[in-house]
Amino acid sequence: MTLLKKLIATLVLLPGFVVAAESEFPLDHAPDHTRDVAALQNGARLFVNYCLNCHSASSMRYNKLRDIGLTDEQIKENLLFSGEKVGDMMTVAMAPKDAKAWFGATPPDLSVIARAKASGAGSGSDWLYTYLRTFYKDDTRPTGWNNMVFPNVGMPHVLWELQGIRAAKYEEIKDPHDENKVIHKFAGFEEVTPGKMSSLEYDKSVADLVSFMTWMAEPAQNTRKRLGVWVLMFLGVFIVITWRLNASYWKEIK
Repeated sequence: MTLLKKLIATLVLLPGFVVAAESEFPLDHAPDHTRDVAALQNGARLFVNYCLNCHSASSMRYNKLRDIGLTDEQIKENLLFSGEKVGDMMTVAMAPKDAKAWFGATPPDLSVIARAKASGAGSGSDWLYTYLRTFYKDDTRPTGWNNMVFPNVGMPHVLWELQGIRAAKYEEIKDPHDENKVIHKFAGFEEVTPGKMSSLEYDKSVADLVSFMTWMAEPAQNTRKRLGVWVLMFLGVFIVITWRLNASYWKEIK
């Protein structure tokens, strides 16, 4: 086990193995709007307008959005801007080589990001919800932005016009391990420039966007859960019937 831990630690520290180490920033619980058609439609709009410029969702076709109540005509008028067809995959025109040159790493595909980011700290939805709400201005970074959940991330804050510009506040506290030292502890955000949305409106919009990405990672998840309830109910009734048949059978044998 010790050897395995050392191997994992070595891999994590290898240059280029990860873009940046993720912090232990506590994750907020993401509201679940995956059953709200209006919320999913708003999330799809935000995804296409703000995420699909750099990130693809190559496992999803535009026409799959029919499942959240959109017609082909609505998809064409509101979600297709560069000559795509309704049956096309959600891909981006940006070349991976250009993306790596501009951002330092190729932006990942977001088809299943809501499942890929799940961990012991919370679900993938929780990670995304907290991540998109904890960007702050940082002039030391190439993009001018940093993030509490993913420190030194290469992605800029694409939703800054909606949320506004914020700065991170820190307070100095004594190091519990060394009284002669002080450490900087995160103490919240302060608004530098207001956005187009209030804090509550922005949080709701991010919840809609995250719910759409959660739905996109498994469009049949609500159907699967609904059928699962019926299957468990059937099995419960079947077990009772089997139990009584078993009792009746052994009664005759005795």
